[in-house]
Amino acid sequence: MLQRMCACLGDITQIPVDVIVNAANPSLMGGGGVDGAIHQAAGPTLLAECKLVRQQQGECPPGHAVITGAGNLPAKAVIHTVGPVWHGGEQHEADLLAEAYHHSLELATANDYHSISFPAISTGVYGYPSAEAARIAVATVNRYVTRRGHPERVLFVCFDASTLALYQQCLADLAAHKSL
Repeated sequence: MLQRMCACLGDITQIPVDVIVNAANPSLMGGGGVDGAIHQAAGPTLLAECKLVRQQQGECPPGHAVITGAGNLPAKAVIHTVGPVWHGGEQHEADLLAEAYHHSLELATANDYHSISFPAISTGVYGYPSAEAARIAVATVNRYVTRRGHPERVLFVCFDASTLALYQQCLADLAAHKSL
């Protein structure tokens, strides 16, 4: 399953995949970091769809995910997932982060999307330690694609070289059959 997953350095809004995952906030109304970049690149239709989702179901709690169209992005859809805010690891943050990845993969599978790109969820203003977040991301995605055989391609799109190195190390550890 490892060849299905890779990490790259880049702008997630420019990666040609079926679905982009947005590290959203609970309001789904856009924000800073990757959330703001995705909303800006997608244009106003993304915000309009997020407002509709919010009207229908309210805020998106940590660990959950919703799907919208992609607006002007090169993808077919955007999955908005809310990761946990880091509070020292004592408030089930690891479980919530794994659920954010898992629920995103479930939505991609349910909508028959074959390729998906993830940012480093919760590692920006939410303060999740990057190394632990990378380990959870790679382990969760690996478990999912091993069991389901879907999606066919998963990209971890990293904004900087230090984050890329963390994901590459987790993928190398997985390839060497080390425990994640």
